[in-house]
Amino acid sequence: MAIEFKTKPGLVIYLTAGDPDLATTRDIALAAIDNGADVIELGVPFSDPLADGPVIQRASERAVAKGTRLTDVLALAKELRSARPQAGIILFSYLNPVLRLGMQEFCARASEAGADGVLLTDMIVEEAAEYLDAMHANKLAPVFLAAPTSPDARLKAIAECSQGFVYAISRVGITGTQSSLTEDASQVVSRLRQFTKLPIAVGFGISNAQHVRAVGEFADAAVVGSALVQLIERTPPEEAAAAVGTLISELRA
Repeated sequence: MAIEFKTKPGLVIYLTAGDPDLATTRDIALAAIDNGADVIELGVPFSDPLADGPVIQRASERAVAKGTRLTDVLALAKELRSARPQAGIILFSYLNPVLRLGMQEFCARASEAGADGVLLTDMIVEEAAEYLDAMHANKLAPVFLAAPTSPDARLKAIAECSQGFVYAISRVGITGTQSSLTEDASQVVSRLRQFTKLPIAVGFGISNAQHVRAVGEFADAAVVGSALVQLIERTPPEEAAAAVGTLISELRA
């Protein structure tokens, strides 16, 4: 399946599935899509989310405590695909839950659920052969993270192995909001352009409309995660979908 960004910059939204519960995540995702999100990253909650800052760590802890598992996230993806056939859906996970289910089984079920692609945060290109074979066999787009510290040879490998889009990390470190974008973000995008014609999305720290506009000056899409997860954390569950819809509209404006 193709991942399309209808406007520039496109908007990729990360949600921790199951926080505060799966039904609310579904409503939030639909509100995000209806208010302009191009792609939903459905985060599989994990007990040790090492790449994530405290906001998403807490969301994962809450979702895990609720009993949310990878199979639940696959079922949720299937619901979203049925409800919004044109939306982009990426499954965002650490490798451990996928290995526990089985790589081949996971990719087959992700495809059956209607996911467009997968981003495994701790899957590195140097060890991705089996993963890529399973992804390609099931017509799923593998999305890899590209860091500002990566040498050009590694960025080239990441670009060549990615489909759908390449996810450029805006800074060294973990997820979380920041007051302004660093030069690292534009530099890593410029370096990636040497190796790919795929859209490049920038994430880690994108939290407001000013950031989204800034990303649009040099990249194809912005990824917003911690700011949304923090909003969900602070909002009563019955109001969360409306609150997220309003924020997405503001980011789009």
